[in-house]
Amino acid sequence: MFRKLKELENEACLKIKDATSIDELKEIKVSILGKKGELTTLLRSLGAVDPEERPKVGSAANALRLELEKLILGKEQLLRDASLGDKWAKEQIDISLPGRPAALGQKHPLTLVNDEIKEIFIGLGFQVAHGPEIESDYYNYEALNFPADHPARDMQDSFYITTKYLLRTHTSPVQVRVMEKLAPSLPVRIIAPGKVFRRDDDATHSPMFHQVEGLVVDQEVTFADLKGTLLLFAREMFGPEQKIRLRPSFFPFTEPSAEVDISCIMCASRGCRVCSNTGWLEILGAGMVHPRVLEVAGYDPKQVTGYAFGMGVERIAMLKYGIADLRLFFTNDLRFLKQFA
Repeated sequence: MFRKLKELENEACLKIKDATSIDELKEIKVSILGKKGELTTLLRSLGAVDPEERPKVGSAANALRLELEKLILGKEQLLRDASLGDKWAKEQIDISLPGRPAALGQKHPLTLVNDEIKEIFIGLGFQVAHGPEIESDYYNYEALNFPADHPARDMQDSFYITTKYLLRTHTSPVQVRVMEKLAPSLPVRIIAPGKVFRRDDDATHSPMFHQVEGLVVDQEVTFADLKGTLLLFAREMFGPEQKIRLRPSFFPFTEPSAEVDISCIMCASRGCRVCSNTGWLEILGAGMVHPRVLEVAGYDPKQVTGYAFGMGVERIAMLKYGIADLRLFFTNDLRFLKQFA
């Protein structure tokens, strides 16, 4: 039996040494160490060996198995290294070439505009405030003077999670939350940027978009303060020659309310297709905070006044960069996004 083990060892070592591929090596391993391999078959015949010699033969066979497995692993590594070397030789890598710099990312155009809006208002003394995107009906509507049966709710059709909770339709609820925490302290001067959600989807509307809400509450705050703030914002965002106009409008949480237009940045107010030949482009809504909203939040509307405004970041970006389709912001097309480096 020892002679057979020695013959098997010599034959196996020679086969492993002469193997020229990993597939061939696998076949050799199966033929020797597999369930029906030569060594396994030899071990099955141990019953015919003298009982006194049987432990010695079994030990020698196991030692041979370990040795062959080690030789096979070593040969496999040599074959893999040789294969990799051949691949490198075929690719003809020139190690003297300079390295390729890693491609760096850049800010999304909406992030750029959002950061610019925040920078302008922070420079005016505003603080940035945030609130939950899943909002209660009370903060999203009731506290902002939207009663349950108010038809203005139809203008902000949203996504309801339950009858009491929904994805917020604007960042105005942050106004109420901040006033509740600060009342009766003065002044309140905040902007509230964030995502909002409405059931809209076309070239100029998206089910999810970004909004920046502004709020100022103090003694003797006037509509003139609101107009001056928005004029400064327009000139900082779109250029020093910008003009604004305010048109009467309606929002449940402000009274009086206004739509705010800027002079058309495409035609310098001469009239073009973009501004429908009016010379003006709508950018945001604003107004004086409704007395009921102040009262609900804990302020005495007879002692303090305030103004509020809200703008869509996508709309500002579309005007600033001359983009016709809002959906381009969300398609992740690098050809579009790389234009805003």
